[in-house]
Amino acid sequence: MNDDRLPPVAPEVTATLVEDLSPRLRKRLDAAVTKLAARPTHRDGDTTTIEVDDETALRLHAPGGVVAKAEDISCGCLLAPACVHRAAAACAAPTADTAPEPAEQPTSEALEAPGPSEALEVPEAPRPASAAAPGTPSPPETANPAQRAAADALWAAGAAVLEAGVDGAGAVTQSVLLRAAHTARLRHLPRAAGAALAVVTLLRAARAGDPSYRTADLVTALAELLGTARRVGTASGAELAAVRGRARRPYTPDGSLRLYGLFTEPVVTDSGHGGVRTWVAGADGRLFTVGDVAPGGAGRALGVADRAVRLGDSALTHRELGRAGLAVSGATVSPDGRLGAGKGVKAVTARGAAWTEPPLAALWETPPSEQVARALRSTSRYADPDGGGSDLLFLDVELLGAVREAGGTCLLALCEGGVRVRLAVADDDPALAHRDNLALLAAAPGARLRIIGRLAPAPHPRLTLLACSHPTGEGTVDLGLDRLRRADLPDPAAPARFAPPRPAGSVAQSPLYLLERRVEQTVPAGRAALGMLGDVTAEAVRIRRAGLPTAAALLTALCASAAQRDRDLFGRLLPADTDGFAAYWLAAARYTAAVAESLCSAAWDPTT
Repeated sequence: MNDDRLPPVAPEVTATLVEDLSPRLRKRLDAAVTKLAARPTHRDGDTTTIEVDDETALRLHAPGGVVAKAEDISCGCLLAPACVHRAAAACAAPTADTAPEPAEQPTSEALEAPGPSEALEVPEAPRPASAAAPGTPSPPETANPAQRAAADALWAAGAAVLEAGVDGAGAVTQSVLLRAAHTARLRHLPRAAGAALAVVTLLRAARAGDPSYRTADLVTALAELLGTARRVGTASGAELAAVRGRARRPYTPDGSLRLYGLFTEPVVTDSGHGGVRTWVAGADGRLFTVGDVAPGGAGRALGVADRAVRLGDSALTHRELGRAGLAVSGATVSPDGRLGAGKGVKAVTARGAAWTEPPLAALWETPPSEQVARALRSTSRYADPDGGGSDLLFLDVELLGAVREAGGTCLLALCEGGVRVRLAVADDDPALAHRDNLALLAAAPGARLRIIGRLAPAPHPRLTLLACSHPTGEGTVDLGLDRLRRADLPDPAAPARFAPPRPAGSVAQSPLYLLERRVEQTVPAGRAALGMLGDVTAEAVRIRRAGLPTAAALLTALCASAAQRDRDLFGRLLPADTDGFAAYWLAAARYTAAVAESLCSAAWDPTT
């Protein structure tokens, strides 16, 4: 059975089913999830059936595509409904996002109306901590007691994951996170709730051996969960609003827009979704996107590129829009720049602009270091979800040739200011054109191109390459969709546009990785495994000598906290200080992320 074939289950449903199990059945739950994953599954309309054995069937009813009630999971075994099978099915299924983003601007009534699960419990509305006297400014809003309690529960659940590690964070630990996430959403803390759901999804991927799982992703999700939960109790005013986040990200009216196509990129996700995203720019240089992503993988991405854009009455396909223009009236835009496709939106085809013509040419006039600073604000691991911004860079480069790396081959290029940048493949899927196009460009040293790439935060300048001007100088190339030919390459003897690159000196690796690896080592096996690693004095000395005293202190404190176990008067071990360890781990995770982003920014500055 592939869990992608199971309908998503609401977090509170999974939590309820696990909580209702007896202690004996909870011990058997992880084994039941694994066993159930090997059983045949078939879907008929809104009902998915799992054959538990030759005589027993387990059914998940998902009207509207989501299992929203515990009663919607039924089992035909003799112990039902108190059997382990119902809870195992819920744990094996994807977790539903109970607050999906609307396709277009919602009404104020829709924003206020509770969902089906929220009708069971009326959350206490946020309010100021104290009332102000008439005529005086109101004090900044702070979290109410219910929100602080929900945040405390999320913190405790996240700390328990750090204590147990991936190996010990089974279905029962995940259900505690799901219950805390559901409560947080009811208490108007959607950002923290979303982080908790992300942690559960990554835990399941790690325990299932999903090849797309990366420990670094779980580190980021856990740090986001713990950091957001901790800030709820101390934030106020605008900071509290950012910490709470938004349950829905509404589209807001933006009047009339004159848009110019930039490029179209294929989108293929690890969950099996595929489609495209077309980037356009306004007359003022703002970036917008029009997307079409749904289940289907790379095959769907290639097909959707030639379908009409869902925006007003436009007949342009995504490929065509990437090179043409639109005049839009009644436009609606989400905080991250997505254009809404509501009934009030009108769009007609208009003339586009070349990358060398206004207003698009201005995108390449900003110095690379300034573009990187802007992109880092968007790509920061712990950026405000409503902060907006784009992680795209617009550069003029001269190709230098291929460079072999541990993860494969990338393309080395020289951009203005003498900065060498590595251009990597945006997606390795063989159905897409990225890999073949990059290999072909690597065979054309000296070629001068105008490119668009996505910043890949690293200690050295690095982009994933998305689009470029055509090597012949005519038009542009969507590098994930269009396929270059050798005949498209320019004469390799063409004169260089930029000065020859500076000699490449050896760059010592920052000892920050010594702290980063301890942060990551905690996640797979938990606190106890980090506590058994031994003395880290030599590593701390090396970090301090490199001018990172804070990192050295964090490493020492983190490992000491992991190894600390006090005893009572009778010599018995006391429970570990999970809160203290989680606080040290969070500080180390956030610190390493901030320093890594600073190193990335410095790498793009030609004056450093």
